[in-house]
Amino acid sequence: MDENQISYHIIGRALEIHRKLGPGLLESAYEKILAYELRKIGMLVECQVSKPLKWESIEIEKAYRIDLIVENKVIVELKCLDEVNPVHFSQLLTYLKLSDLKLGLILNFKTKILKDGIYRVANGLEDKST
Repeated sequence: MDENQISYHIIGRALEIHRKLGPGLLESAYEKILAYELRKIGMLVECQVSKPLKWESIEIEKAYRIDLIVENKVIVELKCLDEVNPVHFSQLLTYLKLSDLKLGLILNFKTKILKDGIYRVANGLEDKST
């Protein structure tokens, strides 16, 4: 499956979860349920993935943590916020660049209708020298 097909399944399951539960739960609850639902359909899902960061000759263990990585291709950052801020998009783009992945999703479950809280972030992978 490519990134778009994977994101289709992620968004579909997220919409179903939000329809049944609505807003108001902790981010961790939505994360566990989404991971469970994606695994039920045979998808590989890693949760709370700590990643190292290389800087020149040093490596910093656990420099950042990704909520979900699905099929080793799509990063999912879950939020339960009144408003998603520009820094959240920048954070996801940084994660994509450092992980050398193309697509990420921000899913903000603290919305009346989840479709208003779904954002796609694409990494052009243009500069691999840094």
